[in-house]
Amino acid sequence: MGKIKIVIAGASGRMGKALLEGVMQSDDLQLHAALDHKGSEFIGRDAGEMIGKACGVIIGADVAVALKGADILIDFTRPEGTLEHIAICQKLGVNIVVGTTGFNAQQKAQLGAAAQHIGVMFAPNMSVGVNLTFKLLEMAAKVLSHGYDIEIVEAHHRHKVDAPSGTALGMGEVIAKTLGRDLEKCAVYGREGITGERDPSTIGFATVRGGDIVGDHTVMFAGVGERIEITHKASSRATFALGALRAARFLKSNKVGMYDMQDVLGLK
Repeated sequence: MGKIKIVIAGASGRMGKALLEGVMQSDDLQLHAALDHKGSEFIGRDAGEMIGKACGVIIGADVAVALKGADILIDFTRPEGTLEHIAICQKLGVNIVVGTTGFNAQQKAQLGAAAQHIGVMFAPNMSVGVNLTFKLLEMAAKVLSHGYDIEIVEAHHRHKVDAPSGTALGMGEVIAKTLGRDLEKCAVYGREGITGERDPSTIGFATVRGGDIVGDHTVMFAGVGERIEITHKASSRATFALGALRAARFLKSNKVGMYDMQDVLGLK
């Protein structure tokens, strides 16, 4: 069995570099092509230069050309770019791993529509540890469904453009679904001034941005006389890259459909 041919979108970005490192260190994966946005200063350069290891794969901007003969596209870019990429994946029959965050409901529906034709692995966070945390939160929410106030605190680096993080929202969605609530109706994203007493049916979110924080998430179940906190802290983007590569291997043998990391890890 040959190596899995991987295309990386956003090769010059922080996640792109982590993915390049992961692919080049893997025995069963091959870097088929690397992409960056049109006008990028890195177009035409060796993708390996991003991590100090020339590899002979030149960074390009033509998605259709890059995807010819590929098995999987891994995309950690922006929603608009990802949707353009997934349309081409659909035409060419290339499966896609999507780690992009910040999608609205309509854009998520477009991902679902594409999954009727190709394999789409979409998760707000690719970390194995985070996805295990999702499962722990589901268990905790079942046990602590009454008498506990739920607050989600997340912290990321100063360059992150969306808030709350996709991971924090994913945590909120897991908890809300377990409790039979609609996150869109029960989420509280900011508090200021005279807010009145806390509504016990709400799920609160707090966001921190600063420095080079890779990603910290804490979910607090605050009751009377005790507080349970479930925390995940990422110290390197390598954890997200390794999870994405694990997802790529999963997609190689699972074709059409919408999947998430719970599928990849067998947690469903």
